[in-house]
Amino acid sequence: MQAERIAVIDFETTGMTPAQGARATEVGIVLLEGGRIADRFSSLMHTGVPVPPFIERLTGITNAMLRGAPPAADVMREAARFVGSAPMVAHNAAFDRQFWRAELQRLDLPAEQPFACTVLLSRRVYPQAPSHKLGNLIDHLGLERPGRAHRALADAEMAASLLARMQGELHQRYGQPWPTHALLMRLQRCRREAMGDLLLH
Repeated sequence: MQAERIAVIDFETTGMTPAQGARATEVGIVLLEGGRIADRFSSLMHTGVPVPPFIERLTGITNAMLRGAPPAADVMREAARFVGSAPMVAHNAAFDRQFWRAELQRLDLPAEQPFACTVLLSRRVYPQAPSHKLGNLIDHLGLERPGRAHRALADAEMAASLLARMQGELHQRYGQPWPTHALLMRLQRCRREAMGDLLLH
């Protein structure tokens, strides 16, 4: 049976929420199959919304870079084709899900994929980790940093690496088949003490 394909996504943006007028500036997506990276997609995108100076400093994405980037509509159509019907994962999924839906809704494209969250999952799988921020978890687990933090593809690759590590550990720890996205969605909502019962039934 072919391994399930999961799309791990990260956005860089001009602000915290589309409800306040923030737009995406960059998207990075990694397709995972059975814990291995099958494909990658990334692009800057131009919306005309200016990037505040503090976000330029945080991400390194400047207004000058975005003026030469492809239109957001073109990028998001390609991103939607790339993801297809794959279920999605993000680190702090509530943030990325709102931008995924807002940008696709502007194009009248469906955006109803379920999102699992590696923050919630990591709190259950690694409750003793000193921090559940993405970079800190990567360092805590001795995983590789593929590039600069706060760039979309690098962060998506780190989240994908974290997800694969958690799936592998759950697979080994409980002697069960490779965890599916549907199971991850259930795990992130359960109490940590109930994980074993959920995985063994």
